[in-house]
Amino acid sequence: MDNIILVAGATGDLGGRVCENLLGRGVAVRAIVRSKSNQKRVFELRELGVQIVATEYDDEYGLTLACQGVSCIVSTLAGLGDVIVKAQSLLLKSAIQAGVPKFIPSDFSTDFDQLKVGDNRNFDLRKEFQTIINASNIQATSIFNGAFAHILAYNTPLLDIKNSSISYYAGKANWNIDFTTIADTAAFTARVALDNDTPRSLYISSFKISPLALAQLANEVFDRQFEWRNAGTLEDFAAYTRHTRAENPKGELELYSQWQQMQYMYSMFAAQNQRIDNDRYDGLTWQTAKETLLAIKS
Repeated sequence: MDNIILVAGATGDLGGRVCENLLGRGVAVRAIVRSKSNQKRVFELRELGVQIVATEYDDEYGLTLACQGVSCIVSTLAGLGDVIVKAQSLLLKSAIQAGVPKFIPSDFSTDFDQLKVGDNRNFDLRKEFQTIINASNIQATSIFNGAFAHILAYNTPLLDIKNSSISYYAGKANWNIDFTTIADTAAFTARVALDNDTPRSLYISSFKISPLALAQLANEVFDRQFEWRNAGTLEDFAAYTRHTRAENPKGELELYSQWQQMQYMYSMFAAQNQRIDNDRYDGLTWQTAKETLLAIKS
């Protein structure tokens, strides 16, 4: 079978970069676009040489046609249960009907296998789809990249550049957090899509850095002293997050509600990659923590 890679979510940042990396390697790329997709991005993908297939994620017939002749599906879809579970499940069903041998689900995240149900709502949805895809006969490979590195620019408690502070949880000052840039994730994912012999899970990070090391680096890069803040225990933070979630039921319909953002912070301090597969493929480069902060500063 010739390599034709089908990308779901190609109009997004990660999906678009995966397409670009595959095209750069001379691979044929096909993208599913919906009627509501950003038409400017669709035009840009077509101009790059991506084959555009217009269909909806509730159209099993259209999805099956899109999967014909495909060697691997890369899903970079983002959303709640209607996307991560329902849409991906129908795409999986269509892939199996079309004889697609490999599927990379949209599991780009902290290793949620280390977390309990309830620790992170968005990861729970991925756990649910994981059960579905594991019961199928398709080769599946998840890529766990930790947190996307661009969140360091968002003035979170971990790194609040605006207020020059670094927060950590008791006993976690030296806890190494995995961060990966979207560009590095896309480059690695493109290689995985072309690799016929991948394990069920792969683990990457552009860099690992602890709150203590991050504080030292921030002092250097931004040329000012960052305040060091103990945010209490991780257990207390988790309990507060559960309370906040219970008090804000509307957040269940929001992808990044306040309490969901808190759950992401908890996940960074509760799970970390136990191995790193960065060296699986030759020719990849990985952005450093210092390069990341310098880009934010500029």
